[in-house]
Order: sequence, then C-alpha cells, then structure tokens
Amino acid sequence: MSSPLSVQLDMQAFCEASQLPVAYVIEIVEHGILDPQGRSPEAWRFGDEALGIARRAVKLHRELELEWEGVALALDLLDEVQHLRAENQMLRQRLGRFVHD
Repeated sequence: MSSPLSVQLDMQAFCEASQLPVAYVIEIVEHGILDPQGRSPEAWRFGDEALGIARRAVKLHRELELEWEGVALALDLLDEVQHLRAENQMLRQRLGRFVHD
C-alpha cells in the first residue's frame, strides 16, 4: 500500500500560492494559526492543508475585521463544529440501525 503524496512548500512558494506577503504569513504563524516545519521563516515548510487554512484565516481577518487572536479562535471553533457534525452524523447512522419506523 502506498502512502499519500504530501507536498511541502517553502516560504516563497507558499506566499506565491497563497498570494500573501511574507509579513502576513509570519503573523499567522506567530499566532499559532499555521504550524510550519522548521525553525525560521527561511527554513519553514508548509504542508498541503496550510494553504486552505491561510486563505480562511485571511478571509476572516479581512471580512470580519478580526484580530489574529480572534481568527485563531474562530478557526478552532469552526473545526470543532465540523468534527461534531461528523460525529453526530455517524451516531445518527448507528442509531438508525436500531430505530425502525
């Protein structure tokens, strides 16, 4: 069985792909929204999921005028809601096996 392909982007490639300036990316990382591998911005490597997270973070920051701390909290809460919805759906399916109309 083969493992899924994982793409790692350096800072320059990540900034180009996300269309974000380096300063924004550094702020996002400093607030714990993104967690790249590496010790310094020059050495940072971002995984596949980081682009989507960064785009969502910037959208919340710009459209709702949230500070980065608020963005981090909002993203955590949105992830929790998504997890709870998936769990709820799974539990409803299990319950459906036992409940007959």
